[in-house]
Amino acid sequence: MKKPKPKLEIAAGKLISAIQKEWGAETGELVADQSEEVIGKGHSLLCGSKNGNVEAVLDGRSVTQFLGDLWVHRHPNVKRFIDDFEVALHESSNV
Repeated sequence: MKKPKPKLEIAAGKLISAIQKEWGAETGELVADQSEEVIGKGHSLLCGSKNGNVEAVLDGRSVTQFLGDLWVHRHPNVKRFIDDFEVALHESSNV
């Protein structure tokens, strides 16, 4: 039987999906390149959640800072997924 994914890993996946949705809406626009870079950063958070080193990935920054303050400001639909990831991160570090 497969082991269930930890909350942090699930939250990272949902964050990536939210970022991809924003990127898809921007297809063909110049700003889509920025969103594509943010998708890569989301994948770094996912890898960090799998490897137990999200704090090292963030390097003292908040998730918003890591993804890019301006990008997050321009994509408010992603904010709740950032918040969910941060809650899961906090819960995982208190285990």
